[in-house]
Amino acid sequence: MDQWLVKQLPDISRVRVQQLIEQKKIVVNGSDPKPSLRLRGGEEIVITGKVELPPLNAFPEDIPLDVVYEDESIAVINKAAGMTVHCGSGKGDAGNRGTLVNALMHRFGQMSQVGGELRPGIVHRLDKETSGLLIVAKNDVAHRKLARQFLSREVKKTYTALVHGWMKKQTQGTINAPISRDLVRRTRMTTRRNIGSKPGRDAITHWKVLELIEGSYGQFSLLEVKIETGRTHQIRVHLSSVGHPVVGDGLYGAPHDIPGYGGTASASASL
Repeated sequence: MDQWLVKQLPDISRVRVQQLIEQKKIVVNGSDPKPSLRLRGGEEIVITGKVELPPLNAFPEDIPLDVVYEDESIAVINKAAGMTVHCGSGKGDAGNRGTLVNALMHRFGQMSQVGGELRPGIVHRLDKETSGLLIVAKNDVAHRKLARQFLSREVKKTYTALVHGWMKKQTQGTINAPISRDLVRRTRMTTRRNIGSKPGRDAITHWKVLELIEGSYGQFSLLEVKIETGRTHQIRVHLSSVGHPVVGDGLYGAPHDIPGYGGTASASASL
């Protein structure tokens, strides 16, 4: 039953469905079901409410930050790969620690509150494993002005990506492919689910080759990437969709270990 419901509710994860069942928010033919209930057809399924999650509160933690710019209104942080920007609802207490928000609260104290209690100061985000510059707002006025600038695309973001393989023939190009949630692997996004009544959201990515690399671990392209839209995992999904996944991105088809020409484990690059 839980697998079937996930396919009917494209914006709801299997974990959420299971939490709904655990909290008795799903009724099948008038009774409380188990997640493993096998549907035979013709059942009446009623969702009676939303998942109730324990409150999460952002708190200060003494975590080093690389601050590249700061004034009375904003700060620019060079976020390290591996750091989550903010905790998300539905995680345990461990998911509420070690985030950029925890570090910001320790370093600066009061931040803007426009983004809510879990996201003080956060105007935009980067994926956990992506490093790069983030602008954070120290007060609500700065937050609203920055948000308007991002919305009107006055802020220009440039990314650098190392991908598998050499980009064929062209030195630059554009990927224009809508993105939606992968219905089979819920942690992934995809460009393949765009037929029918629920197409994905528009997404446009521009890329330019900075360098073509060939060495003992194979061929790679170093790219400069600019995006017109900010969909979840957009750069990763788009580059994977054209056969050039970002190096180290196992979620979208890249190997975690790249064997050298010798093909031995000792000669592999671990990413």
